[in-house]
Amino acid sequence: MKTNLGLILLGLSPLLSIAQNIAPKPYGVIPSERQLKWHEMETYCLIHYTPTTFQDKEWGYGDADAKIFNPSQFDANQIAQAAASAGFKGLISVAKHHDGFCLWPTATTTYSVASSPWKNGKGDMVKDFMEASHANGMEFGVYLSAWDRNDTRYGTSDYTDAYREQLKELMSNYGTLFASWHDGANGGDGYYGGKNEKRVIDQTTYYEWFEKTWPIVRQLQPMASIFSDIGPDMRWVGNEHGFAAETSWATITPIGHNGKQAMPGATDAKNLPTGDRNGELWIPAECDVPQRPGWFYHKNQDAKVKTPNQLFEIYMKSVGRGANMNLGLAPMPEGYLHPNDVKSLEYFGKKVKYTFANNMANGATAVASSKRSNSSEFDVANIFDADRYSYYAPADAILNPSIEIKLKGEKEFDIIRLRENIKLGQRLDSVQVEVYNDGKWTKLASATSIGANRLIKLEKPVKAQRLRVNLFAPVVPTLSDFGLFKEFDEPFSFDDDKTNYTKLKKKDYSFSPVVNAALDGDINTFVVLPDNSKEMSFQLNRPIQALSYLPRQDGNMEGTILKYEILTSDNGKDWSTIQIGEFANIKANPIEQTVDFSQPVKAKFMKLVATEVIGKNVTVAEIGLYNK
Repeated sequence: MKTNLGLILLGLSPLLSIAQNIAPKPYGVIPSERQLKWHEMETYCLIHYTPTTFQDKEWGYGDADAKIFNPSQFDANQIAQAAASAGFKGLISVAKHHDGFCLWPTATTTYSVASSPWKNGKGDMVKDFMEASHANGMEFGVYLSAWDRNDTRYGTSDYTDAYREQLKELMSNYGTLFASWHDGANGGDGYYGGKNEKRVIDQTTYYEWFEKTWPIVRQLQPMASIFSDIGPDMRWVGNEHGFAAETSWATITPIGHNGKQAMPGATDAKNLPTGDRNGELWIPAECDVPQRPGWFYHKNQDAKVKTPNQLFEIYMKSVGRGANMNLGLAPMPEGYLHPNDVKSLEYFGKKVKYTFANNMANGATAVASSKRSNSSEFDVANIFDADRYSYYAPADAILNPSIEIKLKGEKEFDIIRLRENIKLGQRLDSVQVEVYNDGKWTKLASATSIGANRLIKLEKPVKAQRLRVNLFAPVVPTLSDFGLFKEFDEPFSFDDDKTNYTKLKKKDYSFSPVVNAALDGDINTFVVLPDNSKEMSFQLNRPIQALSYLPRQDGNMEGTILKYEILTSDNGKDWSTIQIGEFANIKANPIEQTVDFSQPVKAKFMKLVATEVIGKNVTVAEIGLYNK
């Protein structure tokens, strides 16, 4: 019996045609509705303002008197307006940081604005930030620190009960929230109601995140995305520089410590920057980074505010790598942003706006190597519209199609933008962009992990009229956007570029042990103190007002000083302690930290003793002494 293959194929052709008119099935895990909204926001800010600001510290110990919290010119609108000028889509108020002070009049503790002289104890700063956010067209969210260095109940079930009540108050009284933010700092030294001790909790069980705590957010604010080290909605990128990895998947399989379940503060960070291809959960990265070196305001950082170009680099390496950018703002003790912060935000906003205002791909035409059907739903022209979710898709069997693009005349550009329709998952492994010149195609750029947004910065601007995009995926790709842009630039300088201190020259002091690498001005070199020494001594030839410490910058935190004691002596034998402190958050944010002395140090000798160190041997990249 003979079979007519032609008749069989003819009979199947209507079925094949119907199949090609059906949208591709989702690939792997996909984002929730709230996560899609979060991806679309792209940028927002986190405001650190507590008694810690008035103490000139980076982390509060929890022992500050509530009476010091009394801003003389608090202006939530000035802060929100500055953020809006930069194009940020939301503000997150640090409603409670690790010092335990609550910026709203909570029923759970007396350590709040209700016990402060600000507005005679009748103020609600969370509400003020919420109203200012909305007045400036931004969404609002809250941060609630799980660690509380003030509360004497910390470490007991009474505290976690109170913490959940605080969360309920914040989720109930401040309108619709876009984010509920929780970090991984949990347990350690604190005031704890005067106990002044170290408390250790089991971070995998103590807060009962999944069982009791996060369900509060889901019930009261179903569209609020929850941030922590490992989600559940967005994850920490693993650093505080603001950069996602070159390859950064929105999907990840969280890793716990020592075989335990991954929890905030108890997560292995090794795959946080990159995520995992085909990870079990959709938890994209958030890149949190302060506008200044530290999260809280320090006067000696007024000249160290990130410039618009520095912020733009962060934008390109966060938003441009499928993550979101969360910029930390630090109001001054008076209650508003320093002029340098405001100016940098304004110019950054202009830079982003004018860079992406002119899409050189507008008016372009394209031909794809494969068509899914004659339906406009999958047409290649969709990559040029303004819809993030309209897309091009090839036929089912075509996993590596190419798209040839003809621009409307020759265009000059140095940024390429690509997006996927992430409603169908993160499908593309990589893309390659080619340019047609002198009768041949040559590689221009390539990228991996496209996802919600991918910005490719070229080394220098190029001129072209014909481009080709080659897509590589394990399933049918769904490309939703192709754009070309030219980076906008304009001169910028701060109005006041002076620091408050002058760095002493080497003739003004001597240093023991002799470790030249700590005094060479090169942040990329570091020294290991010899013979397991934990102290550095100085012989001073003039008074000093401050001391700075920069940990090693090679990514290895071994030897970093966490806590210190500073002593002085007139004869080099009899020593008196003048300051005890910690280099707060230095493990996550290894920046230079400065110890300011309330009075000039006029002693002949001074020494810095490391009282707590990561590992054994103290390491130092740079040490600096300053006077006014």
